[in-house]
Amino acid sequence: MPTAHPSGWAHADGALRGPHWLREPADPNVLVEHLWSRTATKTDGVLAVGGVPLPELVREHGSPAYVLDEDDFRARARAFRDAFAAYDVYYAGKAFLCTTVARWLAEEGLSLDVCSGGELTVAERAGFPMERVGFHGNNKTPRELERAVELGVGRVIVDSFHEIERLAEVVARLAGARTSTTEGIGVMVRVTAGVEAHTHEYIATAHEDQKFGFSIASGDALEAVRRVHEAPGLRLLGLHSHIGSQIFDTSGFEVAARRVLALHATVSEEVGVDMPEMDLGGGFGIAYTTQDDPSDPSQLATEMTKIVEHECRALGIAEPRLSIEPGRAIVGPAMCTVYEVGTVKEVALDGGARRSYVSVDGGMSDNIRTALYDADYSATLASRASGSAPALARVVGKHCEAGDIVVKDEFLPGDVRPGDLVAVPGTGAYCRSMASNYNHAMRPPVIGVRDGKTFTVLRRETEADLLATDVGVS
Repeated sequence: MPTAHPSGWAHADGALRGPHWLREPADPNVLVEHLWSRTATKTDGVLAVGGVPLPELVREHGSPAYVLDEDDFRARARAFRDAFAAYDVYYAGKAFLCTTVARWLAEEGLSLDVCSGGELTVAERAGFPMERVGFHGNNKTPRELERAVELGVGRVIVDSFHEIERLAEVVARLAGARTSTTEGIGVMVRVTAGVEAHTHEYIATAHEDQKFGFSIASGDALEAVRRVHEAPGLRLLGLHSHIGSQIFDTSGFEVAARRVLALHATVSEEVGVDMPEMDLGGGFGIAYTTQDDPSDPSQLATEMTKIVEHECRALGIAEPRLSIEPGRAIVGPAMCTVYEVGTVKEVALDGGARRSYVSVDGGMSDNIRTALYDADYSATLASRASGSAPALARVVGKHCEAGDIVVKDEFLPGDVRPGDLVAVPGTGAYCRSMASNYNHAMRPPVIGVRDGKTFTVLRRETEADLLATDVGVS
């Protein structure tokens, strides 16, 4: 593994020749199928998704473009729904949310987790059943809470003492508004279990030194439960725990569940209330590269259910109704991004090594995760077959940043040239959600594919969109 370097990972020892897990393929044209959506195929070097060859999609819709496989998305949603049949499955909308996706989720019987007024508005526009909506966020505004109460969301996940007070004030002020039940609005208390998930620091969310939740260890979590229970108009549902993202085993969930269930039992004993629910969060990982080996929903359900059953038996308490929040694990593999190559530059490295810098027509404006999280991605030549040997390449964007990297290390055919299409799998989660207008780039469209046809989910931004908020010149 490359060692740490004060100037960043790209300068670390070993970084210039690729990571230890990257193996040179015998044939760079072959698709690594488990990284792609279920309908992705390659014929004569041309990548097709949902029965649509990507060169045809680009001719119709342009590039770069996010390509969303409807059949794959729905299949993954059903897999979680069926595997966790005894749970409530909340799709984490922050991964990727739009009206079309919200409607698909409603049709497949999932619930929806939102964490902003904007995401709540999308759910409302889609006609999503509000009793199946959970509202997250560590700093919800009074207006956001008002909308949640007015719309009758099924649960609000509170994250601070200020928010408990704020929500109680909103409920009292809107006493005549429609709420989820006549008993008041459902509330879950987000807790930090002190578990270090084996993931990037910025997406590990259950250790003590971060912004989310009430600490179990300090006693704040128990005090928060007391305040929710005593607040008029708030209906205490249970505890919520989320330990991080891109997690591949259930060991972290086991430690977290033990600590959260112990608090659940303490609440019953000391507060005198039996909370009916518990949320174990999400963060289930996906395969971005060949180094990743995620669990399938059935395996996750079996292991997590055993953990909860064992801990409840040990504590002598009834099992609460459980819920989980997969987002990335549903939409991540269901989407890829297709780019057109603009330039290819051969760079000489130390020791006689060489690397190809393949510049594409997108970059950190449509996928910030590589720069932000040091994330790894894969890529494939999508528009033709190549007879050239594989060569170590770095897929980079067109932005004015040295860190504008889409795929740090990948073996692509040695004859990649301008005009080729390169596709990157696993871009459904957080890429479009975190996309920006950096360098005044226009965000790409999301093009749905199914049964050999395309449909626009989100249209491409235009120059008129960029200028619409620029009011400096009349």
